[in-house]
Amino acid sequence: MTKHTISRRTVLTGTAAAAAAMAVGLPGRRALAADKVILRTNWLFYGSHAIFFLGIDKGFYDKDNLDVVVKQGNGSGNTVRLVANKDSTFAYVSASALIKLAAQGAPIISVATIDATGTEAVLVRPDSGIKTFKDLEGKKVLTTAGAGVNTFFPVAAQNAGIDVSKVELVNVAESALVQSYLQKLAPAMLGGIDDKPVEIEANGGQTPIIFNYADYGVYQPGYAIVTHKDLIKDNPDLVRRFVAGTLEAVKAAKANPDEAVKSLINWKASTEDEKEKVQARKVLDVTLSILISPNNKEKQIGLNVEADWASALELLKKYSKVETTMKASEFYTNDFLPKA
Repeated sequence: MTKHTISRRTVLTGTAAAAAAMAVGLPGRRALAADKVILRTNWLFYGSHAIFFLGIDKGFYDKDNLDVVVKQGNGSGNTVRLVANKDSTFAYVSASALIKLAAQGAPIISVATIDATGTEAVLVRPDSGIKTFKDLEGKKVLTTAGAGVNTFFPVAAQNAGIDVSKVELVNVAESALVQSYLQKLAPAMLGGIDDKPVEIEANGGQTPIIFNYADYGVYQPGYAIVTHKDLIKDNPDLVRRFVAGTLEAVKAAKANPDEAVKSLINWKASTEDEKEKVQARKVLDVTLSILISPNNKEKQIGLNVEADWASALELLKKYSKVETTMKASEFYTNDFLPKA
């Protein structure tokens, strides 16, 4: 299954679980006075979200008196608006989506970075003969019109020393992207390393060669925990507790990723299908491999790194028509990270 399809099953929410426990005369897991928190994901549930479900199962949120319910999103752009509208307490979204909306005046801010580097990349068929970024000159590369991965392709290509005009980007429908790649309509495609390699392998393809934009000077945070500025002002202690529980869950997932995947599957009320487990684990592994950016000299998980946010802001201004007088430091805060 792909990142999209593994999530189309009944989801067992924390509220439903508590109700089920009460129905059979058992005490609920959380204290009645616990603070209710809605965490909205960037998309339908997939491997990276296992971190949050593990946090619930391990009691990391419970011990800080938080009743956390995780709800699915429909793209970072839509999800971050739900936080701005106070529909959701926190969200796991792309940093670029946060910057774009905050630059327009939305009172939202990152309180922790999880995926510390971007996952955008060029994926190349191993049998194509392409060994370096430079080898893409004169070749076709598949993508989807309007996809976020298109924005910084010219930047990565230029930094790799190639003439972008010599690369032909061919647009296909999102639903046909991987199949077109597997059918050899082009030797390469643009996509995220968090989901597309898994989808390629699940459909019979070989593990692709990856040219990650992050390796070619495109420095930007990947996914961050976002909340409303009013919450920071009105209930900073809740923010601190949620960040602490989430980062504890990140560390636990890194120590035992299989346990995290099991939590994801259980909370989705899925059968423990081996194929689903393998794919979810591969996606989670990507997130766990990019918790620290090259600019994070402190090696602190969750840290919003000034250089990365500044780079992302400048890139969005130059290539995505973002207009703002805000400084990079105004899009995030590290005030709620646990003290080292």
